[in-house]
Amino acid sequence: MVDNDRGQSLISKYVWVIDTIYRCRKISFKELNERWLRDTDISRGVDIPKRTFDNWRYVIWDMFGISIVNENRGDYRYYIENEEDISGNGLRSWLYNTFCVSNAVANSQSVKDRIILEYVPSGQNYLKRIIDAMKENRVLNITYRSYWKDNENNFDVQPYCVKLYRQRWYMVAQSINPNYFEKGPRIYALDRIKKLFIKDEPFEMPKDWSARDFFDGCFGIIAEQTVEVQPVKLKVSARQANYIRDLKMHESQEEIERNEEYSIFRVFLRPEFDFQQEILWNGEDMEVLEPLWLRQEIAEKVKRMWDKYQ
Repeated sequence: MVDNDRGQSLISKYVWVIDTIYRCRKISFKELNERWLRDTDISRGVDIPKRTFDNWRYVIWDMFGISIVNENRGDYRYYIENEEDISGNGLRSWLYNTFCVSNAVANSQSVKDRIILEYVPSGQNYLKRIIDAMKENRVLNITYRSYWKDNENNFDVQPYCVKLYRQRWYMVAQSINPNYFEKGPRIYALDRIKKLFIKDEPFEMPKDWSARDFFDGCFGIIAEQTVEVQPVKLKVSARQANYIRDLKMHESQEEIERNEEYSIFRVFLRPEFDFQQEILWNGEDMEVLEPLWLRQEIAEKVKRMWDKYQ
């Protein structure tokens, strides 16, 4: 058998199998192999042995948590049993999509100068070490410089979770300092961390703490629990509504009215600073209808902007 793995990542093959089956919904092994052979960049013209494909299915389950099964009737077609895990907002979906993009770029060297990517400034330096500390529940010592302060501070924290938002990684962590401990977990931007190392000191993760609950109703990274989750109605121009319809502003988004001129969307969230910035980013194409206090607050921001240009 030709060594088809030489110089080529097995992960690329796993992602190709997942992506092909996901797009086809159901596919026989014969059809899968035919598609494989047509994609010469990855197959190099060599068939997938059936035993190899079966081994890949087990590895895909271990690596991605994606279950590829056979319907065991008719053409014995394969399909993804837990397809909802790929289409949702969880870790598996993010891993799958990230690997798909990485795989597409890695196999496109001939057009690499025509592929422009967006830089994520904070992930590569400290993310791996933070996740390692989370796995072992170990305290981190960090040197941190806030955007709002000129000096750097060194302190110990208990890392609770990490979150990616707008091309930046953030860490939710509990400060050990008694002056801040009672205030609860705080959010730290990884690109503001200047130094970081894992200490031998362990900590006990609170059993009643949940990352999902912490960010419940939040739009982005601000998690101010004093602001209540509430319905917000937005009037959006028909042109801009196309973008918002395809890429939701928030998972709670509903389109409750639509005509040729505009659509009205409703979201349930905490309308804090980052959500207000999103409204302003949409400019004249978006108008807050409810709640009244938010409409007035956005109006005041717009007025202050207008005054600067007078």
